[in-house]
Amino acid sequence: MEFQMQDSILVVGLGGAGSRIATSIKEELGCDCLLISHDPKDLNHESSKILINTSPILNPSAYLIRGISLGVRNSIAERLESYSTIMIVANLAGKSGAALAPVVSQIGKELGKSILSFGIMPFKFEKDRIFFSGVSLKRLKANSDCTIIIDNDALLDSNPDLTPDACHVITNSALMHVVSTLKNSSLPSKTNILSTSKDIPDVETSLRDSIKMLYEDAPPNSIKSALLYVVGGNKVPIGVLNSMVSTVSGIFSNDSTRVSLSVANGERSKVVLLTSIDGETRFDKYDPLGMIPKENVLDWSEPDASIKIDLELDQIE
Repeated sequence: MEFQMQDSILVVGLGGAGSRIATSIKEELGCDCLLISHDPKDLNHESSKILINTSPILNPSAYLIRGISLGVRNSIAERLESYSTIMIVANLAGKSGAALAPVVSQIGKELGKSILSFGIMPFKFEKDRIFFSGVSLKRLKANSDCTIIIDNDALLDSNPDLTPDACHVITNSALMHVVSTLKNSSLPSKTNILSTSKDIPDVETSLRDSIKMLYEDAPPNSIKSALLYVVGGNKVPIGVLNSMVSTVSGIFSNDSTRVSLSVANGERSKVVLLTSIDGETRFDKYDPLGMIPKENVLDWSEPDASIKIDLELDQIE
């Protein structure tokens, strides 16, 4: 099945990174934008916004942020109500993004909206964030019609010389290339992985690096379709473009795997690869309990959260 955007569109940015990317998507698509975070600094933009007020806690946990967000469910639902497509952008390596993604996506699903979500995963050295991001991703996928996963860590594995900030710049740029085509094309439903490379003059080398990044996340036999975005492809010989499609088709070697090509103008050349996955990815292992079937899990219906309770207790001497 294919996911197609429907007017009208609301892009929802969760947390700092999610809010920054959401405002860029707003400018690219000309759609409305809603920013949600527990940090007022993330909401410093002329867009509709909701502050998850965790005061007076200075460094709230992700569970507390999620618990307090449940108190503004009605306010979030009111903002989503008048739109057909909800696009959620969440940095699942951040506390706000990972805490709010399951809540906002669940509200959108309950309202019957078409939901396209982007989940940005943490680096593997951020060990304290891996488990929570894996659980949040699992819920985000369950609530979304189409989920695109951006794995900065796989890019860093393929290019160990890159800094974390450089990885963010490259993957965010790749995400925007996909977004720029959404109004004129469809996406495979369910789970997709976005992979790319550094800006490289040779697009065939860029394709090789993109495939290497993909292999960090999923086995080739789980790939059902692949879409090649060739940035700067207007300057690439047609024979090279044809060779790239043939190469990808040969690598996946599954007769049912569909390979498509999209050429975009650009000063620099690189490949952005969007692949549809049917089966397990390495993100499923982020949650050690993920192998348990959903019907056998007692607390699946509501995401884990903690609430702030002020108890006035007299001190007993």
